[in-house]
Amino acid sequence: MIATGNTAVVVASEKAPLPALSLAEVLATSDVPGGVVNVLSGRTAEIATPLAAHQDVNAIDLAGADDDLAKELEIAAADNLKRVLRPQPVDYTETPGIDRMTAFLETKTVWHPTGSLGASGSSY
Repeated sequence: MIATGNTAVVVASEKAPLPALSLAEVLATSDVPGGVVNVLSGRTAEIATPLAAHQDVNAIDLAGADDDLAKELEIAAADNLKRVLRPQPVDYTETPGIDRMTAFLETKTVWHPTGSLGASGSSY
């Protein structure tokens, strides 16, 4: 996400937050501009719902959320039609790939109508 020019808000695991907090420390001392990656720590149930309902958040990945929390977050996210990626049982050792990382990427194109040019140089 960062490579495509987006920012990321990451909620650290409630049970094992140290890897995410270590990543935040590394990013804070790197060349990544401040605010590009935001790591939140605390109780997931308290952090996730306001984050899912926030109007400036465009998409949310519910990896790690149980069914009840995922349903609550989907409802909170529905107010501004943000994209939601539900957790899927995937064995990444069997089928490694980048599908989850690229789920929110969009390809923007500009459509230009073309037509035959007449003798006057204008299209019809």
